[in-house]
Amino acid sequence: MAVQTVASTTNSAAASTASDSASPSTVDLGPAAALSCRECGHRVPLGPVFACEECFGPLEIAYDFSAYDAEELRGRIEAGPANIWRYAPLLPVPADVAGKPNLNPGWTKLVQADNLARELGVEAGKLFVKDDSGNPTHSFKDRVVAQALEAARAFGFTTLSCSSTGNLAGAVGAAAARAGFRSCVFIPHDLEQGKVVMAAVYGGELVGIEGNYDDVNRFCSELIGDPAGEGWGFVNVNLRPYYAEGSKTLAYEICEQLGWRLPDQIVVPIASGSQLTKIDKGLQELIKLGLVEDRPYKIFGAQAEGCSPVSAAFKAGHDVVRPQKPDTIAKSLAIGNPADGPYVLDIARRTGGAVEDVNDEQVVDAIKLLARTEGIFAETAGGVTVGVTRKLIESGALDPSLTTVVLNTGDGLKTLDAVAGTGLTATIRPSLESFREAGLV
Repeated sequence: MAVQTVASTTNSAAASTASDSASPSTVDLGPAAALSCRECGHRVPLGPVFACEECFGPLEIAYDFSAYDAEELRGRIEAGPANIWRYAPLLPVPADVAGKPNLNPGWTKLVQADNLARELGVEAGKLFVKDDSGNPTHSFKDRVVAQALEAARAFGFTTLSCSSTGNLAGAVGAAAARAGFRSCVFIPHDLEQGKVVMAAVYGGELVGIEGNYDDVNRFCSELIGDPAGEGWGFVNVNLRPYYAEGSKTLAYEICEQLGWRLPDQIVVPIASGSQLTKIDKGLQELIKLGLVEDRPYKIFGAQAEGCSPVSAAFKAGHDVVRPQKPDTIAKSLAIGNPADGPYVLDIARRTGGAVEDVNDEQVVDAIKLLARTEGIFAETAGGVTVGVTRKLIESGALDPSLTTVVLNTGDGLKTLDAVAGTGLTATIRPSLESFREAGLV
């Protein structure tokens, strides 16, 4: 896994970049109690580290929720702000987080997609689209960056950075501008122009790296261990344990918007795989806290055929994800060596779900299908989830009679090239005669 390829010296170098005034022992991150290794369970104090010193496994946040009463907590959440900070009691953030300068993402629409359901053969009232294009920079990445920003504040970082396939670059630039941080982000040199402009407009430094996302990520890991990276918080590297927790808020919102119910089935796009694993973590937390009824649910992963290492491993029955060189229009999902790939396989199998993929033509068809049925213009990642949902229904893997939530994680205006052939129905003279001649009546 990508997070395991960096030597342990990188962790110590990253930790030394935090200011002395923000040592792990004095950090206030709410209910976050420690960092715990997902592989061996080794625990370390909260700090800007991401790999276990014992086995190099990925670290994640461990919480102390022991004092919570379910009914009191539900009421506290429902009385909170209409953004992710309504869930502050369940996140690694200080209690006063809502008063700090942040983009305050979240509480996006859960759309009952009856028109799409009819097209796909799903029972009426059972299909929903969680549309995260309504976030401040029009993708779900605002959620994870908001979390990472609070950790960067706590650890005394002065520069916010990331490796990105596009959406994250814009989210980091915007969040840094709002919070008064310097930003410097790194992207593959050949990203969609819309995403390049959106990342650059916030005034931070935007650097193109010759190569694909995995090359960018390797470079960022090197920079963290170098004196040049002192004072830098890389949201998806040395701040990754905190950053990743932002994806849990998708699970929280979906369940609350369904009336504090678990969905029966959920279809999630896979890039690094972190979003899917944290959605599962969020659902499990709600069950353990007594906020939702404990009952079975299935999680399905969605990939583009041109970058489908997790799907390939799932279909082959493998536990190891073999890296691929990306070749797909779904560039926001084009991570050939997904860090959380093995954990995605575990979750899909444990819940009775699956991991499937669709080709670029199917992605485009699905973007247009969602747009003409529900008025939601999805970026290519949304086309992947809708396309995979259709494929899963056709194969019988997804039950059309159960409550199903499909994620759209970004705005189609960011990936206009994918639907570039879409345009005018007709060009006419300004007369009724011309209008009729065009066959429009």
